[in-house]
Amino acid sequence: MAHPLSRRRLLTLGTATFGALTLGPHAQAAAPTSLALPNGWQPEGITIGVGPYAYLGSLADGSLYRADLRTGTGKVISTGPGTPAVGLKLDPRGRLFVAARSFGARVVDARSGETLASYTLATATPSFANDIVLTPRAAWFTESYQPVLYGLPLGRYGELPAAGDVVRLPLTGDWVQSADGAINANGIARTPDGSALLVVQAGVGLLHRVDPATGITAAVDLGDAAPLVNGDGLLVRGHTLYAVQNRQNAIDVFRLAADGRSGVFQRRITDPAFDVPTTVAAYGGRLYLPNARFTTTPTSETTYSVTAVGA
Repeated sequence: MAHPLSRRRLLTLGTATFGALTLGPHAQAAAPTSLALPNGWQPEGITIGVGPYAYLGSLADGSLYRADLRTGTGKVISTGPGTPAVGLKLDPRGRLFVAARSFGARVVDARSGETLASYTLATATPSFANDIVLTPRAAWFTESYQPVLYGLPLGRYGELPAAGDVVRLPLTGDWVQSADGAINANGIARTPDGSALLVVQAGVGLLHRVDPATGITAAVDLGDAAPLVNGDGLLVRGHTLYAVQNRQNAIDVFRLAADGRSGVFQRRITDPAFDVPTTVAAYGGRLYLPNARFTTTPTSETTYSVTAVGA
């Protein structure tokens, strides 16, 4: 049985409720709207807990960085293993779940930087473990090159599974996999009522509702909205869906039905500072997006940043 986190640890983690209290509305108005990352970082995923800290992974070597949303300062909290860090999510226990393309996944302690577990996800090639969503009983990973989701089932008290307990859920129903080499499943989120998963199929711009018990998918009815081509990270807050479209430098915003079967387009968010944003996380009234700069040739001196916009 997992032991409850001590008060001391809760006050140190980025997920701490103590941290949330330090950033009131007046402080947030003065917080920076651009967060500089280390040169050559190559960000892709971002995650934020209840405290004012964003965590970002590096495509270059899998290192993990923590940025203070109040000041813009930050530091590397875990040196990477030399494999990419793509999507990542922080759970209430202070654990970072990291997708690592063809190298599977790992779970890292956000406080110590220690790797707690590593998993092989794919059974077929090519493979691209891309993005993650956490539910009360599992961590679900999208696979961009195969019609499947990967699941790490969690124990009653959040215990991590054994290496051999990875769930591989084939996608059926309305899902039609595009040709080899195309990015298929990308961003993933839960429906507002928590009954299913939402997965964007980037190459064709479709949003799918996925039954996590069966893998049966149904295309979400988004009315007359333009397809979510290059759809990347997804974020659901209440009934609002934020869908990042990376090459379009835009976020499309929808009002979702509780079960996620339909949605209505509300507006599009853009910003001159966007430079191929990939994923999105929220804190307070702001959205935070890492600029992956995929149209810029990466070097060790290439600059990277996170842009904050109003939600």
